[in-house]
Amino acid sequence: MVQLTIPMHDRERLLRAKKMTAIFNCCASRVLLILWVLATVASRAHADAALLMEEPYGEFGFFSPTGHSAVYLNHVCAESPVKLRICGPGEYGVVLSRYHRIDGLDWIAIPLMAYLYAVDQEEDIPATADARLESRLRDEYRRKHLQLIAPDVSERPGDIPKGNWPQLIGASYDRKIYGFQIETTLQEDQQLIALLNQRRNSSHFNFFFHNCADFSRTLLDHYYPHAVRRNFFVDFGLTTPKQDARSLTKYAKRHRDLTFSTFVIPQVSGTIPRSKPTDGVLESLIKSKKYVVPLALLSPEVVAGMVTVYMIDGRFHIPPADPELTLPPAAENTAIAADSAGSALSGASE
Repeated sequence: MVQLTIPMHDRERLLRAKKMTAIFNCCASRVLLILWVLATVASRAHADAALLMEEPYGEFGFFSPTGHSAVYLNHVCAESPVKLRICGPGEYGVVLSRYHRIDGLDWIAIPLMAYLYAVDQEEDIPATADARLESRLRDEYRRKHLQLIAPDVSERPGDIPKGNWPQLIGASYDRKIYGFQIETTLQEDQQLIALLNQRRNSSHFNFFFHNCADFSRTLLDHYYPHAVRRNFFVDFGLTTPKQDARSLTKYAKRHRDLTFSTFVIPQVSGTIPRSKPTDGVLESLIKSKKYVVPLALLSPEVVAGMVTVYMIDGRFHIPPADPELTLPPAAENTAIAADSAGSALSGASE
């Protein structure tokens, strides 16, 4: 028997090639998985609304770990960033949220594909991304679709306008997103479309009383009145994305007849820093040494009270299943739907 010996440097090249191939295949599989999530959510026979609880990232996320909140509607689409309509065949739906200092608008509607990846077509979603690719994809999408909100400063591709408009698109490059999905009706969607299209869309953003989580709470209350509430103890009256998710989960537990499920859209792989877990106000104080240690030295009784309140009414655990495989159930498969809804209700708990 003849044995062929591979030289050491060739062997290292072969191992590196195998490693890169494995990484690419893994990233490609994640993209296909995400596409299946989008197709599954958008193709449901009935309408749904999903609260998106988005992890914080960057410097602002370090000081304000509450993250961002938005609402995804799978049967409502954007005729423009400020006008809604019922979706046509093959459309994925729209994400609505409130932003600060973007063209004086209170809310902006972005198609789901663009909101997550800043692209129009599924085949354009990158398997991995770095900051340069993220910036390029966002600017290309802005030039095609968002000129009224963020107009060009020049015709040169590298001249990108300043402002908060990048928050509108490509969210999955910067953070992991948790979804809490509940059933709605076509009539309710039509009523919401008429309400938002007719109402004046003028910004009155306020971090304490009119933030993104307040907007999500208002939209969800349109479908299920008083389902989502502030928590004056654990968040000191501030509406947070995590409190929205906690409230909606509690509401679904009290109304077992409703179809309720959870899903997670992972942050795109690459060199962009990973996002951080979402916290409530009191939770962030308790977990952060830079806040809780000085406060404990000044008033240990206050810290003990804060911990007690958090343990009683502030805990909320994200479903423990592998988040990248926790998918919304397809409406056509009732067996899967029932199992997924049950696991979602048992997994997301206080």
